[in-house]
Amino acid sequence: MDVLKNKRIMVVVAHPDDEVLGLGATMHNIIQSNGCTIRAVILGEGITSRSEKRDVKQWEQELTIHRANIFKAQNSIGYESVGIYDLPDNRFDTIALLDLVKIIEKEKNDFNPEIIFTHHGGDVNIDHQRTFESVITACRPLPEERVKTIVTFETFSGTEWRSSTDPRHFIPNFFVSISKENLEAKVRAMEAYEFEKRSYPHPRSPEALEIAARRWGIVIGTDYAEAFTIARIIYK
Repeated sequence: MDVLKNKRIMVVVAHPDDEVLGLGATMHNIIQSNGCTIRAVILGEGITSRSEKRDVKQWEQELTIHRANIFKAQNSIGYESVGIYDLPDNRFDTIALLDLVKIIEKEKNDFNPEIIFTHHGGDVNIDHQRTFESVITACRPLPEERVKTIVTFETFSGTEWRSSTDPRHFIPNFFVSISKENLEAKVRAMEAYEFEKRSYPHPRSPEALEIAARRWGIVIGTDYAEAFTIARIIYK
């Protein structure tokens, strides 16, 4: 998998747990097997939309736990570093796109990635959509731009619920074969998120994550896989 060999990769997501749902097993794989250095950037706090009004004080204890769970999940996957922001959950449409872009640009300049993974732009979740837009905007293909590859992933309980009549469906064209060990690391990481894990048949349950990995594995003739869409790739 030379395209992902010894690369500096930045994973830009809207919420804590999205980094796991989108490519947790792939990260575990390419860190161990391909020598990749990975930084996750988590833009939103992921909790406060569960009440009628955003009240950080009301959710203070849960937010503290949620942040701690990020590091538990990181430990299961093994990626190098994480940048955590506390943007309002499910309210990214109230934030100027420029402000989101500035965060991505800062992270990009500090970490200097060659590849960015982020959300599929057609997800039902507005934060996922805006995250995708901010990455695309921050990585315009100018001569000095080092990010030559942008890859999008599905986020279970956000991507597959798009209306069947909507043209923005996730249609993968890039697959990574993963092992049982990689899948188990993903499941452990997801289970670390106390407020996000669910029981079967929810898409975020351990059983559903395995079913999805088997489904994509069947597509490419292997036991397990994760699926992606290449948004941009430039070779010079």
